[in-house]
Amino acid sequence: MSENQHLSRGLKNRHVQLLAIGGAIGTGLFLGSGRSIHLAGPSILFAYLITGIICYFIMRALGEVLLSNLNHHSFVDFVQDYFGNGAAFITGWTYWFCWISLAMADLTAVGLYIQFWFPHIAQWVPSLVALVLLLIMNLTAVKYFGEMEFWFALIKIIAIVSLIVIGCFMILKGFSTDAGPSSFSNLWQHGGWFPNGVSGFILSFQMVVFAFTGIELVGLTAGETENPEHVIPKAINNIPIRIIIFYIGALFVIMSIYPWNAINPAESPFVQVFASVGIASAASIVNFVVLTSAASACNSGIFSTGRMTFSLAQENNAPASLKKLNRNKVPSNATFFSAAVLLISVILNYIMPEGVFVLITSISTFCFIFIWAMMVLCHLKYRRTNPKLAAKSKFKMPLFPLSNYIILAFLAFVLIVLALNAETRVALFVTPVWFVILAGIYTACKSK
Repeated sequence: MSENQHLSRGLKNRHVQLLAIGGAIGTGLFLGSGRSIHLAGPSILFAYLITGIICYFIMRALGEVLLSNLNHHSFVDFVQDYFGNGAAFITGWTYWFCWISLAMADLTAVGLYIQFWFPHIAQWVPSLVALVLLLIMNLTAVKYFGEMEFWFALIKIIAIVSLIVIGCFMILKGFSTDAGPSSFSNLWQHGGWFPNGVSGFILSFQMVVFAFTGIELVGLTAGETENPEHVIPKAINNIPIRIIIFYIGALFVIMSIYPWNAINPAESPFVQVFASVGIASAASIVNFVVLTSAASACNSGIFSTGRMTFSLAQENNAPASLKKLNRNKVPSNATFFSAAVLLISVILNYIMPEGVFVLITSISTFCFIFIWAMMVLCHLKYRRTNPKLAAKSKFKMPLFPLSNYIILAFLAFVLIVLALNAETRVALFVTPVWFVILAGIYTACKSK
C-alpha cells in the first residue's frame, strides 16, 4: 500500500477519551430511561451495572486484539485473519448496516427535535440539512470530526453532571416534589428494589443493551489515533467509572428525587428533575441535549460506516473505488457512499414521517449482538493461535478465557430476552434473512 493510502493519525487523546464517553451515552439515557425505570423500577441500576461490566470486558477483548497489530484499521481485519474472507465480508457489512440503521433513526430524531421549536417545518428538511453538514465535516481532516465529537460529548457530560449535582442538593435538602420529599429511601420504599419482580428486571435488558450500542466505536479509531498504545487502553479502562457516574449515578439520583412509579415513562426524567427546581426552559434544555446527542450519533455513523467500507475495500470485499483517500487522508468515496444510503431516510421522512424505523432499529440491535460476539470470538482465536504474541501483550483481557464465555452467555441471554418482547420478536425472524443475503452475495461475487 502506498503512503498516501494510509489513514491520517489526526485524533488526539482528548478526542478519543470523549469519543469513548459519547459512544456510551445516547438518547437511551436522556429519553428512554423513563420507560426502562417504569419497566424495572430501581433494579434498572443492576441491569446497567451488569451490562456495563460485560461491555467493559468486550472492550478489553477488542483492545487487546487491536493493539496486537496496529497496521489493521478495524476489528474486521482481524476477522479476516482468524475466520477467513467470508466471515470478514459478512461481519463488515453487518457492522456497516448496524451504523447505517442507527444513523437513519438519528437523522429522523434530528427532524423531530427541531420540530419541538419549529413545528411548522417539515420533518425531512432538518434531517437533510443535518446530513449535508455532517457529510462536509466528515470529508475534512479527521481531527475536525474528533473536535465535533469532543464538543457533542461535552454537552452530554455537562447535562448529566448538572443533573447529579442539582439532584444531590435536592436530596440532601429533602426538597419536596409533587410526589413527596426527595430521599434515598425512595429507592426501596415503593415496592422494594424489584417492584415488578424478576420478569420486569429481565425484560429491561432490551433497552439497556440498546443504550450501550456504539460503545465499540473507539475501536475504529485505532488507525487514526496518535500514540494508540497509550490512548486506546486509557479510553477503555475509564469505561467502568464513566458507566457508574453517567448511567448509574444519574438514574440513582433521579429515582431518589422521585419514586420510580412517579416518573412519567413518556417523558424524559431529566425534564422532570430540571422542571421541579423551577427551571422553566427545562424541556428546551433537554431537547437541545438530545438534539446534539442525535447529531453526534449520526456523525459517528457516517464516520464508522465510511471507515468500515474503506476497510472492506482494502480486503476486496467492496468495490476498489471505495478505498480512495482524499487529500485530507479521509476515505471520501466510502463516506459519500454511506451518506448516499442515509439519504434514503430523508426520502422516507418525506414520504412517511411516522413509524419508519421501529423494525430496522430492532434488527440493528440483533446485529450489534452478532458484532460483539465476533469481537469476543476473534479474541479467543487470537489468544489460541498466537500465544507468543499474546504473551507480549501489555493490555491482556482479564480472566481469559472465562470472561469470553461469560460474555457469549450474556449475549445469548439478551437474544432470548429480545425474543420475549413482542416489538422486537419480528426482527428475530427477519435478521437471518440479512445474513442469508450477504452469504449469497459473497458466494456470487467469488464465483465470478
